[in-house]
Amino acid sequence: MAPMSAVHPATQAAPAATADRLKLTEIFLSLQGEARDAGWPTVFVRLTGCPLRCQYCDTTYAFFGGQWWDIEAILAEVAKHGVRHVCVTGGEPLSQKRVIGLLSKLCDAGYVVSLETSGAIDIADVDTRVSRIVDIKTPGSGEVERNRWDNIPLLTPHDQVKFVVCSRADFEWARDVLFEHKLHERCDVLFSPSANEVPARELADWIVEARLPVRFQTQLHKALWGEEPGR
Repeated sequence: MAPMSAVHPATQAAPAATADRLKLTEIFLSLQGEARDAGWPTVFVRLTGCPLRCQYCDTTYAFFGGQWWDIEAILAEVAKHGVRHVCVTGGEPLSQKRVIGLLSKLCDAGYVVSLETSGAIDIADVDTRVSRIVDIKTPGSGEVERNRWDNIPLLTPHDQVKFVVCSRADFEWARDVLFEHKLHERCDVLFSPSANEVPARELADWIVEARLPVRFQTQLHKALWGEEPGR
């Protein structure tokens, strides 16, 4: 299914925030490019704002701006696209506490829901029907001190953990964290190469050589559409 053009919140009115509104950067239909559901047509709900500044971030445009959307309007926009999968992303979605309600309502509506989160904020209140894709920041990210290790005991087989690897040193650090916390016994673990820092083939070779119980992944959407917004 070909992706549709993004619907940007700038086309909406911008009322003051209330308990039923979230600040969004965009909503769009594309293929999921990462994690367990890679390849599925997916509606992306991108929230505005993030407290981290990872050096490899590819969505810095979501740090600021955005417009307020009623949660019911978000649900209506998602429904228009007619697909089962929804990914709530950012920025850092959990920096807006009202996203917890949106996630539960999406689950109630029967969607297959995933949440992409930095791992720096408590995931305890997220509906367990949501597949929580939790980053663990490597030293190469520049934000390793922001990892919230208390999230690890909360992980279930329905969740996923992601490492973005920026160097051989990052790989070895991630490998050690993987085994120290037995992450592969809790949920799927994903290793991704940081673009322009580690060649994808090199990371794949490291994983195979070390026989790590992890899933290698690249960003499918970028292979297809590059940096085109709304894809």
